[in-house]
Amino acid sequence: MRILHTMLRVGDLQRSIDFYSSVLGMRLLRQSENAEYKYTLAFMGYGEETETAVIELTYNWGVDSYDLGTAYGHIAIEADDIYAMCDAIKAQGGKVTREPGPVKGGSTVIAFVEDPDGYKIELIEKKGAGKGLQG
Repeated sequence: MRILHTMLRVGDLQRSIDFYSSVLGMRLLRQSENAEYKYTLAFMGYGEETETAVIELTYNWGVDSYDLGTAYGHIAIEADDIYAMCDAIKAQGGKVTREPGPVKGGSTVIAFVEDPDGYKIELIEKKGAGKGLQG
């Protein structure tokens, strides 16, 4: 078994596709529309769905924002150079909410950014990914 995807509801599908592709470097893998139930899906990822977990962006027609609630945490993405990635994100108008640096109580370098809908994304430096506080 494996994780297939994480679904996020978005208020502007093209804006979100642009963020995940242009800012975070993912590819649009597939997109489909359901006219009967009035929604559009876009699957974004770094590799093919048959091999890696992806993000499903769901746009419910006519809904432009959501209350994110307090249960959602974040998506984590591995990055080779978090400092350069955050600079690139800021240069493209992206929002870095925690500048790169060691996690409190450890040495793994992390940063946090937000997508256009306010979803939090943690960037974890590749050499420390999967090691937690021990990194």
